[in-house]
Amino acid sequence: MKSLPKKTKIVNSVKGGPNKVILIFAILMSIFGLIMIFDASVYQANHGFNDQFHFLKLQAIWLVASVIIGTIIYLIDYRKLAKLSMPALIVVIGLLLAVLIFGDDVNGSKRWFSLGPIPVQPAEFLKPVIILYLASWLAKQPSGSGKFEWSKLKHIFKTDFAKKLLTFAIIIGFVLGLVILEPDLGTTMIIGLTSLAIFFISGTDTLHQLGTIALTGVFGLLAVFAGVLESYRFKRITTFLSLIFTGEVAEPRKEGYQMQQILIGIGSGGLFGVGFGQSRQRYGYLVENTAFTDSIFAIILEELGLVGGFVILLSWILFLWTGLKIALKAPDRLGMLLASGITIWLTLQAFLNMAANVGLMPLTGIPLPFLTYGGSNTLVTVIGIAFLLNVSKYRK
Repeated sequence: MKSLPKKTKIVNSVKGGPNKVILIFAILMSIFGLIMIFDASVYQANHGFNDQFHFLKLQAIWLVASVIIGTIIYLIDYRKLAKLSMPALIVVIGLLLAVLIFGDDVNGSKRWFSLGPIPVQPAEFLKPVIILYLASWLAKQPSGSGKFEWSKLKHIFKTDFAKKLLTFAIIIGFVLGLVILEPDLGTTMIIGLTSLAIFFISGTDTLHQLGTIALTGVFGLLAVFAGVLESYRFKRITTFLSLIFTGEVAEPRKEGYQMQQILIGIGSGGLFGVGFGQSRQRYGYLVENTAFTDSIFAIILEELGLVGGFVILLSWILFLWTGLKIALKAPDRLGMLLASGITIWLTLQAFLNMAANVGLMPLTGIPLPFLTYGGSNTLVTVIGIAFLLNVSKYRK
């Protein structure tokens, strides 16, 4: 009998049901999201549409449609879906280019355009697609690049790893460039950090780790430059720094107005909150309908207090722990990278949103998965959960 080649790797796996912790987490968060979106949007729905259920009904429609699409993704083997990652990425890149040309101009930003009655935000769809693409591409690359020696560092540009790192930097740099042109710094941060995390996890040796850290530093410097380049971003940063170093919000009636109102709501909530449905900040004090979008966590803290916010935080920590366990038990590198990427993306986005809503970072407009109102955000969140549950079906 001929022996198997050394590079052949056989992985025994069993197929079961979806991970129950992730499934229950997604169901409960979706239900809680509908309740809080209705609660936080009552004033704006009545004031603008004379229908207190206006935003609730739209969110429910998006959620049902998302569950249908997510179920289809869950039922198809993730290894077959990975073969569609390149065409999917090309389509999303086309949409990102289209929105820059034909997108609706809202306060100088072109992030959305309409397909008939359906609003589309292409940058949101880039999140699961780029994770699927990177997982598929990196799974085919060698995880190591040989023994690292400092004496050979000068020859690093001649190695296969250097080519892989350069290819990764070009791909990510290109798509992030399209997103930042909208401009959308928050989404750029999410996609950039998640992509770097996936790349870091895909390698096992010192050279890979050092290369990833160096590339992270380059992207970090570019992010700082982008943050101070636009005046409105720079004002958000200075407002945040003022709050951190002085304990007071700078210009609370101008650039610091949103943060000031958020902190008033959180301070009113205290430990146990003012009670469900008793928020005052939802009555137009939070600008641009953010009471049920980007600032909904502040409404939760106002109504349910520190205890309610702590429950949300612990739920996301449980999600992170469970998602990484799914990645470790995945039967192949593709499943490991895909599950890791989805878990890191959703958790990172949730933590950054909550951090911004309690004054631990500048406001960036990052949505809170499951809880923030919005069709594109809801759809891609459910798609991410579907991918994670898909991988969880197959275990070593």
